[in-house]
Amino acid sequence: MKRSFCIFLLILPLSIQAKSIDFDHAWQQLLQVSDKLQAGTQEINRAQAEQAAGEDMDLPSINLTGSYTRLEKPLELDLRDLNPVALINPLPALPASLFVTPFSEQDIFRSSLKAMWPIYTGGKITAAQAIHAAKVAEKEAQLTLTTRDLFVSLVDRYYAVSVTKALVDTQKQLVDSLTLHASHAQKLEAQGQIAKVERLSAQVALENAKVSYGSAKRQAEMAMIGLSRMLHEPQVDSLSPMFMLEKAPSLPQLSQLAMNQHPALKLLKAKEDQAQGLINVEKGSYYPTVFLYGNYTLYEDDSLLSKLEPDWMVGVGVNIPLFSRDGRSGKVEAAKSALLQARYTKAQTQQDLNLLLEQSYRQLLQAQEEVLSLNTSLSLAKENKRLRNIAFAQGLSTSIEKIDAELKLTAVETQQLAAQYRYIQAYARLMAISGQLDEFIGRSLEPGEHNAH
Repeated sequence: MKRSFCIFLLILPLSIQAKSIDFDHAWQQLLQVSDKLQAGTQEINRAQAEQAAGEDMDLPSINLTGSYTRLEKPLELDLRDLNPVALINPLPALPASLFVTPFSEQDIFRSSLKAMWPIYTGGKITAAQAIHAAKVAEKEAQLTLTTRDLFVSLVDRYYAVSVTKALVDTQKQLVDSLTLHASHAQKLEAQGQIAKVERLSAQVALENAKVSYGSAKRQAEMAMIGLSRMLHEPQVDSLSPMFMLEKAPSLPQLSQLAMNQHPALKLLKAKEDQAQGLINVEKGSYYPTVFLYGNYTLYEDDSLLSKLEPDWMVGVGVNIPLFSRDGRSGKVEAAKSALLQARYTKAQTQQDLNLLLEQSYRQLLQAQEEVLSLNTSLSLAKENKRLRNIAFAQGLSTSIEKIDAELKLTAVETQQLAAQYRYIQAYARLMAISGQLDEFIGRSLEPGEHNAH
């Protein structure tokens, strides 16, 4: 029984089993389940952690050190070595050990706290921190760019479901109409009112329509599967209808928004900042480093040498680079080249964005013109079909003419669906480039005259 139920579910149309969802909820769900966005978020977290780690470069370093040393022999001082007269007039009555002063044991243990605090590094620390901040900005811009790309992909998949479902309905209507016509043609042939060729034409048209209907259903199923996989759902169906604006958006306004806030430009600006920071780091290698240092002894042997040494010490140190073999000048030039590369790439990206805006805007206008033009063609095709049906019923038109009217109506409806889909795609790209995702979502929720049927 359970197996039979599963088989029954498999043969059901996807639209019957699927959960309907509007575009706004589909977008919110994609933001939650997208692995690509989650990966981008983790990249930001990693960059922020590295930035936080870079802030510690301003702090002093304190180390706890311990050591064990074994000497060849203890450190000792023989007073006779300091008094050559004693070698000439020795005092044999006194033992030699009285003249020897031990300074340390042969095994030496000690532990201490050592601190070092850089107070001037030639700007290297500040530059390194600026690089970390720019990397965070880069990852944030990359995530925004990825989010917009996913938005456009969702629009493509979501409204592909709407278009293919409408195409299935259109093809179904054609099959139903041609089925009825083929039945009538068969009866008329039997009565001798039409020729055999007309009845065969009706049957051929019906079979072709059935093939197109099957193809449309498979396209709808694949579109629904694509959307479902994207949203991590078993089966999802679209709920929001396609729409078209009464007035196209302003291209200069879209261009201004894109140039001010497009994530690709912010990403390249972050690349510029990183390159500039690298230049400052390499230039800092030419400057001296000034630091404070200190040492505090925590444990030492109970020896004369240990008593002579102070328990703590502090001081100021300086390190001046005179000659280095790390190729500082070459690194500075390489960093300057990276900066120029980022600037040239940014300029090229601005041109590419303007071109993409121009193309998408004209594709929007073209699709809008096609939809409006096809409205007239659709009215003509419907009227032509109505007249052909009447004429055929009265014997004033052939079966071929009636079939031709049916096919023309279906072709116009299909063309209009394709034009509406291209309009939605172009509008989504414009909104994504200009950063107006909420504007698109708001339009998708508006009922009434803005919706295309």
